[in-house]
Amino acid sequence: MVDQILAALFLPGILVVFFTRVTFNQIIGLVLTVALIVASVYKGYTRTWTLFIIDAASLTAGYYFSNMMMKKLKHKEKEESKDA
Repeated sequence: MVDQILAALFLPGILVVFFTRVTFNQIIGLVLTVALIVASVYKGYTRTWTLFIIDAASLTAGYYFSNMMMKKLKHKEKEESKDA
């Protein structure tokens, strides 16, 4: 159970940031991560409401960090276009 809690704490957030970085779209990153979580629930790996809540909190944190990442990326692109 401890390993499931640790995975629920970190993996969804990391996956949201990863998929956002790969696709350059926050919504697609969030949807892909939610699809993976739904698949794990369907297969029976996530059984308790506590894990659902931890997954949701990690998704929210991952979405927040991907939002910050995308803002920095857009700001950097804007500065580079000004310099050129």
